[in-house]
Amino acid sequence: MTDKANDQARHKERMQQQKEKVDKRIAAATDDKGLLLVITGNGKGKSTSGFGTVARAVGHGLSAKVVQYVKGTWACGERDLLEKLGVEFHVMGTGFTWETQDKEKDIKAAQTAWQASKKWLTDPSVELVLLDEITYMLTYKYIDIDDVIETLENRPSNQHVIVTGRACHRRVIELADTVSEVRPVKHAFDNGIKAQKGIDW
Repeated sequence: MTDKANDQARHKERMQQQKEKVDKRIAAATDDKGLLLVITGNGKGKSTSGFGTVARAVGHGLSAKVVQYVKGTWACGERDLLEKLGVEFHVMGTGFTWETQDKEKDIKAAQTAWQASKKWLTDPSVELVLLDEITYMLTYKYIDIDDVIETLENRPSNQHVIVTGRACHRRVIELADTVSEVRPVKHAFDNGIKAQKGIDW
């Protein structure tokens, strides 16, 4: 047998072993339920990942809703696109807390956004809810962590939820099925490059 043939045979054997491992894991995954996914960390891409999953879900015909915390009234490419596809949004609308500098106003807006979230988190016809940047509201204690946990625990069994934002509360992480942490390596903004339309917003 030639060296090339030997290499091909070894490759085929390794891939067959890998396939058997993957097939075994797939066969063992028998639970079917709504997932709680957390995308946290200090790197760029948390909301981007969340919205990508919403787009994927809508592409498969799922009903999706989005609540945007820590967002103002400026243009949002994801919202502009997804609303055309029937995805309903609730936008907190006050922007960053360091912009408003009005704690009472921010708390009221956060609690209104949370009530919109709860409405969708108790509706069995809603198959996916994105709680974009809700982690900040928990960090600032603008909404009650006990209420959030209870609502997530008691949501419809088929409903998927995505939580995004930095420093996710440990209780949300403990409850989650999947947690991803986005780690910063480099960021253009740190080198004086302004946020780019269609890339950063």
